[in-house]
Amino acid sequence: MSQVEVINFGCRLNIAEGEAMRAAHAGDDQLIIINSCAVTQEAERQARQAIRRAARRRPDARIIVTGCAAQIEPARFAAMPQVSAIIANADKHRFGLPENAMRVPAVSGADHARAFVEVQNGCDHRCTFCIIPFGRGDSRSLPAGLVIDAVRDAVARGHREVVLTGVDLTSYGPDLPGAPSLGQLVERILTHVPELERLRLSSLDSVEIDERLFELLVSEPRMMPHVHLSLQAGDDMILKRMKRRHSRTEAIALVERLKARRPEIAIGADIIAGFPTETDAMFANSLALLDECDIVFAHVFPFSPRNGTPAARMPQLEHALIRARALALREHGAARQAAWLRSLIGSQQKVLIERNGQSGHAPNFAHVALDQAPLADLKGQIMTLNIIAAADGKLCGSLV
Repeated sequence: MSQVEVINFGCRLNIAEGEAMRAAHAGDDQLIIINSCAVTQEAERQARQAIRRAARRRPDARIIVTGCAAQIEPARFAAMPQVSAIIANADKHRFGLPENAMRVPAVSGADHARAFVEVQNGCDHRCTFCIIPFGRGDSRSLPAGLVIDAVRDAVARGHREVVLTGVDLTSYGPDLPGAPSLGQLVERILTHVPELERLRLSSLDSVEIDERLFELLVSEPRMMPHVHLSLQAGDDMILKRMKRRHSRTEAIALVERLKARRPEIAIGADIIAGFPTETDAMFANSLALLDECDIVFAHVFPFSPRNGTPAARMPQLEHALIRARALALREHGAARQAAWLRSLIGSQQKVLIERNGQSGHAPNFAHVALDQAPLADLKGQIMTLNIIAAADGKLCGSLV
């Protein structure tokens, strides 16, 4: 059966929502949904570019645009002649469904090896650089029962791994009866879905990791040893100007606690390069944070001023300097990752094979490619691989 075409940008929550919309419109082969992101100006530019490309490629299709960029700049997207309609973020979950359809978590489709499950949306914090709360609204959580049902359904469809997603995942719960924490939700999922083999979390705010969640991260075998932190900077003054709620010392201490209890945990982090007023010394602190927090997955963003945010009104750095600092962070992050990958040569890794059938991710999220094409389709299977080499940001392994 022909399918609706969905083009997703941005976060894992967007992917889950995009796949839910794909399921709701299954069979509509005349529809293209552009699910946009607004985290940077470049993300918005890519969405507009995708709209124009899609219209040239399929001039008879209807193009619907949704996501944060369309939410924040609806008139700009609506003015594009290729666009048929704009769908607000708040209407994503019922787009294509009956008006009285029950609100359920967005879940990625069956063509993904792992299932992304929405547990939270929106954000109550107002970091000075971030436009996303304007696109997503205040934080709101999905009841644990609905999340558990969604996870159970994903496992029943054959998913061996589930990733919990949200805009500000660690803020889960205060708006629900009893104010459960993210740690309590994770504990309930693991208890009530014993057949789930692997559970992973998307980006975490280090200051909001509750003790129950911490204990699960360091002691529960089904929790993957991979923690991605929303750090953004390694200098206390820049963190203060960003209105972040943690200090450099607190971030380092958290990683030290995690690694002391579970040394194999791999640390990822979001880092912004070239935030307004950032001096050479302040940047040096962010660069050094990659070492001090043992970061092996550095997700680097060049600072991008977003209209309407306080950071856009601060003294800006030159674009060339921002780009240079982003490059320095990426190069140092890549060198750290390469050294970490080399340290895994000779180990065995249980790899979830993904859609191409020839590569996947280990529990620590290292990307692993098979050394030769398998004789059977292994997509969605967890295979044990002997790691024999490391190059170009990934491991190479042979089937045991």
